[in-house]
Amino acid sequence: MTLPSMADNAYQNAAKLAGQGSQFKMPGENVTSPNFGDMVKFAVEGVVEQGNKADHKTVEMLNGKANVVDVVTAVSETEVALQTMVSVRDKVISAYEEIMRMSI
Repeated sequence: MTLPSMADNAYQNAAKLAGQGSQFKMPGENVTSPNFGDMVKFAVEGVVEQGNKADHKTVEMLNGKANVVDVVTAVSETEVALQTMVSVRDKVISAYEEIMRMSI
C-alpha cells in the first residue's frame, strides 16, 4: 500500500464516519449522530487490521513468498497508524484535562 492509497483510505473512513449521522429522519424522530465510542472502536480495529497485515507479510517473507520491501512497507504503515492513534489519544486526554480545569 502506497502513501496515496493510505490517504485515500483515511478519507474514505472519515467519509463513512461523517455519513453515519447524516441520514434524514421524519419529523418527530430522533436524529442520530455518530457515536464517539463507535468511532474509536472503528479506528482501533483499523490499527489492529493493519498490524495483522504486517504480521501476515512477515510470515509470507519467512516462507519465501514475499520480498523484504513489502514487509518493510507493511510494518511502516502499521507504525504510522499506531503513531496517529497515540497522537489522537493524547489530544483527547489534553482536551479532557482542559475541560476539567474550567470553572463552573
